[in-house]
Amino acid sequence: MFIQTEATPNPATLKFIPGRTVLDGGTMEFANREAATRSPLAERLFGVSGVTSVFYGTDFVTVTKDDSDWQHLKPAILGAIMEHYMSGAPLLADGSAGNDEAADEEDEFFNEADAETVATIKDLIETRVRPAVANDGGDITFRGFKDGVVYLNMKGSCAGCPSSTATLQHGIQNLLKHFVPDVVEVRPM
Repeated sequence: MFIQTEATPNPATLKFIPGRTVLDGGTMEFANREAATRSPLAERLFGVSGVTSVFYGTDFVTVTKDDSDWQHLKPAILGAIMEHYMSGAPLLADGSAGNDEAADEEDEFFNEADAETVATIKDLIETRVRPAVANDGGDITFRGFKDGVVYLNMKGSCAGCPSSTATLQHGIQNLLKHFVPDVVEVRPM
């Protein structure tokens, strides 16, 4: 098994590409060791000293570290991913093929009068923003819309990335303002 690695814009995060499907669709984030109990692979990765977050995309695993050195962490992370896939264990402990999208949608907030605007915002995020962000090992999801402000949740390599503010304000905000005149600002949540 050959696992590729790619740098991300976040120096504390690396993208690992195992050459097979990780999630059938959507994304999953494990922000701490307790959340990782849902997934045998995430548990293995949190077993590597220095790992602070794990994120799954359709064909990649993004791992975020503390101030440890990648030179020491990378071999242990590669080993954990390889062991998981060689063991034949399911990705999720309950054997499901779930993702975080249903939970994300439950927490959304916006006024029903803005439903059409929100649908346009979500479509732009889905078709223009998320594919680009996935290339960098992360994800951005819609959280809410209120008083012209779009609230987004940044996951994977995007969470805590030094360039995330620029991405939000110059990239995503400009895109949304161009296509949706009601948008005045974009903020992380």
